[in-house]
Amino acid sequence: MTADRLSFATEAGLTLPSDGRILLIGAPGDLLTEALPLERCAVVQGFKPDHDLWQRRGVPVALAPEGDFAAAIVFLPRSRELAEARVAMACAAAPGGLIVIDGQKTDGIEPIAKAVKARAPLLGQVSKAHGKTVWFTATDAFADWAREAAPNAHGLWTAPGVFSADAPDPGSAALLAALPEKLGAQVADLGAGWGGLGAGLLTRDGIKTLHMVEADHAALECARRNITDPRVQFHWADATAWTPPELLDAVVMNPPFHQGRRADPSLGQAFITAARKMLKPSGQLWLVANRHLPYETTLAAQFRNSDEIAGDNRFKILHGSRPNR
Repeated sequence: MTADRLSFATEAGLTLPSDGRILLIGAPGDLLTEALPLERCAVVQGFKPDHDLWQRRGVPVALAPEGDFAAAIVFLPRSRELAEARVAMACAAAPGGLIVIDGQKTDGIEPIAKAVKARAPLLGQVSKAHGKTVWFTATDAFADWAREAAPNAHGLWTAPGVFSADAPDPGSAALLAALPEKLGAQVADLGAGWGGLGAGLLTRDGIKTLHMVEADHAALECARRNITDPRVQFHWADATAWTPPELLDAVVMNPPFHQGRRADPSLGQAFITAARKMLKPSGQLWLVANRHLPYETTLAAQFRNSDEIAGDNRFKILHGSRPNR
């Protein structure tokens, strides 16, 4: 939510409660908060970098609502299922209270607002800065929007909003098919998601420890359900800042490349840079990326040897060895 849009909404009739706590669901860690009584706010945030930012700001942050709230503000995610789950969470956390939903048009605020209006009368709405804010009184009409982690059609645990929730990702499958049989004893899967890539890695000979690093807490909890191999160590962490307990033989990854709906190649580039720091001098990196993403220059800058070892018109499998120091 932009500070401008929230301020604009208050001028158009949105009145936040004068007392009682306010829950911010999915609020980004760098949120501008001039229009909020921050001393009365608490945050639900499962994305590790944003979770840590709220902690550093001194605002209570948790993985689920704790206690009662007079109002809740929902920050719209990219996933429709996760957006609906957040609305249901808001209504359950602030029964009879004020519910505010804010999002960009590119994140689906229009269809969500339409769906909300069909179930509950809106108290107001404003549009500004390519987005919209709507507000209404909490009701149990959204109870059926509540969603939890559950097995998908393939019997794999996934959760609303996690990457490739419906089925194994074809990019990860292509990466697994291109990997050598032996990767080394100490291996990390950066951006491990719900564990699809990691499960395939564990079929390789010689792996003694597989570090599965994932910033999305919901996805990591699914990975814990999907993989019970004692060689796995799970880390709720930002892969670009995580430090392994010892230097690694290999890093394998299918890095994210979106911020919301906007493609952001710098995310994958940051993963490559981070991987280089984790590896032994003889260590190697393997990654899969969509064909159009510009990772080769970064890979060449971070590793003495780099090349494309496989691919098709959709994906490319990149390999780096002998990390630069």
